[in-house]
Amino acid sequence: MAAVMSFVWLSAAAGFIFYGGRLFVMLRRFPLESKGRRKKLQEVGAVAGVSAVSFVVRAALFAFLAFVKTSVYTQFSYFLVVEIVPVAIILVVLRKLPPKRTTDGYHAIR
Repeated sequence: MAAVMSFVWLSAAAGFIFYGGRLFVMLRRFPLESKGRRKKLQEVGAVAGVSAVSFVVRAALFAFLAFVKTSVYTQFSYFLVVEIVPVAIILVVLRKLPPKRTTDGYHAIR
């Protein structure tokens, strides 16, 4: 069972590398040089990289922990490494706050 799950997670990592890489290359070939394009390139690269590394680490740790007696601390550290940290990194990369609304930007309806 551990081998099957590790294979599934490695397949997911390969998918992130393949499709994230394709999107990255497609955005790089886009002719216009702009701040938005550069930011999208960074976002796509970061999300694809973090996701791929996360799935590879998950597969390796799952295969390793299948043969080791686990404790609560081991399970917590596994959960922290393969769930919490990657999600936190992706949330930081993809954070976007809406622009602040100003009261002078609105006009009264007549």
